[in-house]
Amino acid sequence: MTLRYEPVYPSRRSAVLADNVVATSQPLAAQAGLEMLRRGGNAVDAAIATAAALTIVEPTGNGLGSDAFCILWDGSQLHGLNASGRAPAAWTAERFPDGMPRRGWDSVTVPGAVSAWVDLSTRFGSLDLATLLAPAIRYAEEGFPVSPVIAALWEKGAETLKDQPGFAETFMPRGRAPRAGERFRNPGAARTLRAIAETGGRAFYEGEIAEEIAAFAEAHGGAMTVEDLAAHQNDWCGTVSQGFDDVTLHEIPPNGQGIAALMALGMLDHTDIRDHGPDDVAAIHLQIEAIKLAYADLHRFVADRNHMSDVPETALLDPGYLRSRATLIDPARAQDHGPGAPKRGGTVLLSAADASGMMVSFIQSNYMGFGSGVVVPGTGISMQNRGAGFTLEEGHPNRVAPGKRPFHTIIPGFIMKGDQPLMAYGMMGGPIQAQGHLQLLLRTQLWDQDVQVAADAPRWRMISGLDIACEPDLGAIEGLRAMGHKVQVEAPDNAFGFGGAQLVQRLPGGGYAAGSDPRKDGQAIGF
Repeated sequence: MTLRYEPVYPSRRSAVLADNVVATSQPLAAQAGLEMLRRGGNAVDAAIATAAALTIVEPTGNGLGSDAFCILWDGSQLHGLNASGRAPAAWTAERFPDGMPRRGWDSVTVPGAVSAWVDLSTRFGSLDLATLLAPAIRYAEEGFPVSPVIAALWEKGAETLKDQPGFAETFMPRGRAPRAGERFRNPGAARTLRAIAETGGRAFYEGEIAEEIAAFAEAHGGAMTVEDLAAHQNDWCGTVSQGFDDVTLHEIPPNGQGIAALMALGMLDHTDIRDHGPDDVAAIHLQIEAIKLAYADLHRFVADRNHMSDVPETALLDPGYLRSRATLIDPARAQDHGPGAPKRGGTVLLSAADASGMMVSFIQSNYMGFGSGVVVPGTGISMQNRGAGFTLEEGHPNRVAPGKRPFHTIIPGFIMKGDQPLMAYGMMGGPIQAQGHLQLLLRTQLWDQDVQVAADAPRWRMISGLDIACEPDLGAIEGLRAMGHKVQVEAPDNAFGFGGAQLVQRLPGGGYAAGSDPRKDGQAIGF
């Protein structure tokens, strides 16, 4: 493959080429990861330091109460980690007569991000946890100037969540959200991070921090207990994959939405997409139609892996099934697809890589911005609202139940070429993530765009039915409308609508190319 370093879309960024790289959505966090690489740490060390720093400097997308997933190449083997939490033991469908809440304690499942840092460090890291968390502790204690995109999101989030338990106390220190350039401190988070470092994470799940979380939940009608937190465990779950020409896309298995990217890619293998260019109407139409078909199945069949007994992930990825779904795509007309009938038998993002060959794709998220809005006083812990991902539909595999993982939107992506790692990448942004994985793979692998050009390119997003959203620079808008797509043109909102991509791709002669999405405050950095 020949990488083309040519600017195609409006952007002042170039791909960063180096032997050791970090790419993420906030520069201070990227530099925290690079600091670990300069200290002799590896890509996993860099990923943990970056992830911890992101909980402080980008609280609009993640926090100490986040969930997380990771795919990493350790130098000889690919690994997948599912660090998403489960529903409290008291959560039954009867608890939610008015539907699954989107905010407050009844939207909070057990957070898994901290356990992800601990497990990754224990198994693959080379530096101690105290060293890895030191930059995050410094930013929390001494403060940092809030970056522009995050300041705008903070203001929006504060307006919605200011009355949630503990939110204003931590995130509105002047009675409002901090403005761009204002210094923000989070001493409670510094305290929690120190406790995590000193106890190897045990304080968060079994000790004093766990007790404070449970006590605050009880005080505000929440169901989470110390026993729920102590019962949490991660799964080394491997990956599920789908080939396309000479590369293979790997995703975390359900409960995440990554399988939708695999299904769409498998369908596109049976179309003439290779005959078109990256911005051609026909190419974009085919991707949209494949994603529609994949999402129809995603929302009907995907749930906690242990609860997908009727339609397992193998049925959704069956080559014959994907071929049959591809035949439903009309190359000239938009359609509204329903779920199929497979044979019965499945945020913030960072990428890092080091000179030894280790590559990491890591994602953690509070889900809807600040998540539930709940912040445990004195701890800096903002709790995710992943419980909103459950359904109450009778018979659905994703129906809420005690100890069950909800359907998740956050997904890391990883591309292999033969038996060698090629690209650690992904895209924050809720429902666009699997769609974004597909778009980025095709741009970098089929159409040979370099990682920064692929991140810069205008995007589309399937909404539902015939409705899609497109960024205004997408040249195919009128052509898509002529095919029957109902196109909403949306300006990039620097938030989650069109995602925030971070990509690290191995170079043919050694080293890496790293790109970071211009829709965010982020940075690709290396040496």
